[in-house]
Amino acid sequence: MSAYDAFAPIYDAWYPLTEDVPFYVALAEEAEGPVVELAVGTGRVAIPVAEQTGKHILGIDSSPAMLEVARERTEEAGVDVALQEGDMRDFELYEPAALVYCPARSLLHLPTWADRRRVFERVAAALKPGGRFAWNAFVFDHQLAGKVEGGWQEHPMRHRIAYAPPDNRVDIDIENGQTLSLWWITRGEWEGLLDVAGLETEALYGWFDRRPFDESSREFVWVARKPA
Repeated sequence: MSAYDAFAPIYDAWYPLTEDVPFYVALAEEAEGPVVELAVGTGRVAIPVAEQTGKHILGIDSSPAMLEVARERTEEAGVDVALQEGDMRDFELYEPAALVYCPARSLLHLPTWADRRRVFERVAAALKPGGRFAWNAFVFDHQLAGKVEGGWQEHPMRHRIAYAPPDNRVDIDIENGQTLSLWWITRGEWEGLLDVAGLETEALYGWFDRRPFDESSREFVWVARKPA
């Protein structure tokens, strides 16, 4: 059982974003080889990627409940998505991938530098030379944090947010008693992870429309590459 199993029934309401899908579809279209999605969840991204590219997608997630939802949706859509239960910190592939991507800010669920480093090293080992790794994550905004902390918010469901700056952690408490935690990191820390894993930055965007990343950006949208 995974800590995220309880979120399977409410995930789509909690994370209704669709603007990221075309971005990941475009990367998959350009991939000449296997495509892997880490933290595939309910298949929100993997299913349209498979539908629009016609490619086989391997989706990995640690939550059996999330995977069960994804499996039902994959069967309904009739797409070529293989689902595998596993921890992104330990995944291995039999065939090097052309693209590994991790949408929905899912890397922020990793609490420690060691956890993140393991993932980046596993990704680097899984990619073929020239293969890409893509992900997105929010840019921590102190002003926004000050405005929303502690108060109840109604959308997409009743919840409140608490910040723990010494731990770079944000806790999202949902009214039904469930809690979700995220650990934010800075641009320099992302660059450090790429460096230790031997990956190179291909692009850093400020949103999924590929606008340049600048001081006003509130989302990291990264594309890295394994050196050829």
